[in-house]
Amino acid sequence: MTVYRAPTRDMWFVLEELVPWREINALPGYEEATPDLVRAALKEAAVLAEEVIAPTNVPGDHEGARLDPDSPGVRVPAGFKEAFEQFRAGGWTGLGDNPDFGGQGLPELLAAAVSELWQSANLAWSNCSELSHGAVRAIEAHASDALKTTYLPRLVDGSWTGTMNLTEPQAGSDLALIRCTAIPKGDHHLVSGQKIFITYGDHDMADNIVHLVLARLPDAPPGVRGISLFLVPKILVGTDGSLGPPNRVTPVSIEHKLGIHGSPTCVMQYDGAVGYLVGEEHQGLACMFTMMNRARIGVGLQGLSVAERAYQNALQYAQERVQGNLPGHDQSVTIIHHPDVRRMLMEMKAQIEAMRAVAYIGASYLDRAACGDATERSRHGARADLLTPIIKGWITETGQQIASLALQVFGGTGFVEETGAAQHYRDARITTIYEGTTGIQASDLVGRKMLRDGGVAIRALIGEMRDLEKDVESRLPDQAAAYRTGVDRLESGVDWLFANAGNDLAAAGAVAVNMLMLCGIVAGAQAMTRGALAASARLEAADHDASFFAAKIVTARFYNAHILPRAGACLEAIEAGSDAVMGLTERQFEPVPLR
Repeated sequence: MTVYRAPTRDMWFVLEELVPWREINALPGYEEATPDLVRAALKEAAVLAEEVIAPTNVPGDHEGARLDPDSPGVRVPAGFKEAFEQFRAGGWTGLGDNPDFGGQGLPELLAAAVSELWQSANLAWSNCSELSHGAVRAIEAHASDALKTTYLPRLVDGSWTGTMNLTEPQAGSDLALIRCTAIPKGDHHLVSGQKIFITYGDHDMADNIVHLVLARLPDAPPGVRGISLFLVPKILVGTDGSLGPPNRVTPVSIEHKLGIHGSPTCVMQYDGAVGYLVGEEHQGLACMFTMMNRARIGVGLQGLSVAERAYQNALQYAQERVQGNLPGHDQSVTIIHHPDVRRMLMEMKAQIEAMRAVAYIGASYLDRAACGDATERSRHGARADLLTPIIKGWITETGQQIASLALQVFGGTGFVEETGAAQHYRDARITTIYEGTTGIQASDLVGRKMLRDGGVAIRALIGEMRDLEKDVESRLPDQAAAYRTGVDRLESGVDWLFANAGNDLAAAGAVAVNMLMLCGIVAGAQAMTRGALAASARLEAADHDASFFAAKIVTARFYNAHILPRAGACLEAIEAGSDAVMGLTERQFEPVPLR
């Protein structure tokens, strides 16, 4: 079983050269987030991830979370609670949170970067803190001062954790169909109904759990316009912050899942539970999206994280497994010497580095959008909005492909659970589904982030990609043609969308996923090419760590030669439009017996 090693050198390269961190450090309020502090944080986070969290991954997968039949509540696997206690003691729960509530006030980007380490170490374990972070954001943005004062300090320090309760058995992704109700009673509401797929809806790692629940008031209009948001604690809280009796909320069951076995996915029952309105009546979905957008970037990072862990597992196996002969060798060789294994490892390494760069750059715009004048904030916010569905959709889709490829490096042994490759493959699968499926992300990208704003945000990004072309031609001439062709294909895809979406009602939906993947692939090429240019400059300056910088250039060349051409397939599928997608009748999808 491979030992996890935190990829902090590449993480710092992205932060230093591609974000770059000095620009984040210069933002108002982040003056203390110096490069030295960030490097120290990455090193300390790596120790916690490698030595405390990662050892719980395999045992947690084998044991799984369980509903205790003797006392109501969910029990997490052995070691999870102890790891969470060390996580809390180190102050990691409040890294990017508001100092007014006990947080450290550091950039959102740094919180995102270290979260990659927790998620690589143990994806199932990391879900708890990820959801709490989103709950903090929603409560801080929309709740009353009284609720903030009572709940935020304990959520920030990790003594309490948070969840979001959206969907129900009949609703799925269509939240207009939710039936959960909230009846006014004095200064609170009584919330009733059932919620499903609630990650860490119950567990024994914290003193209290704060549920954010979507429900309908008695006079609510139909559809999503009638949804309100309520804060419902597992344990009732006194005016002084002390814990009282249990609230009327119960975990009915936990799902038996394909992967992330250590993460309890609960069915939650609310039977007149005391809840408090968050934000305005009937504005619950807008309030929840404060939490959802951060969560989508977090899940994108999960796709990256499990891919990194799967890659490391495959790499170690390839370096140890002796099999086959090659010309020029007197005896059998380790399989990393075989060209096809090298191809698979390079596909993993190159795409992981591209994914990391795009994710971090995207997260940096959350910090930029929080500072500066209104014009700058709007511009940076538009870029964050554009990149969020790409980060969530493209990275998770690519992450599960990498987990599959890692298993392939093992061959038949990878299909055996003991190697760990199967767990990564299983765990990766959920990332394309929760917090909005790939299709939902693609529809959001095409509909809201491209068509709705007339293409302003995407064309601004393409313009920045074009600005890089001269540097590539002069300093990396062997990569120039491939890079230019990739940007051409992205621009052609966007042009096709605007030329055809108004004439064919099915066009946008039919091409959306290919558009999302096209954007991700080319954004990855931009990031990798920028990285290669930066690495080239460091080599010319006779910087130390020459091997690392030389590898960045070769890896970018591989990406542009072997991964970027996939943009052409995406473009061809986009330009094929909706005809074949929508061409069959519903009946024609059914199998036809031989007569």
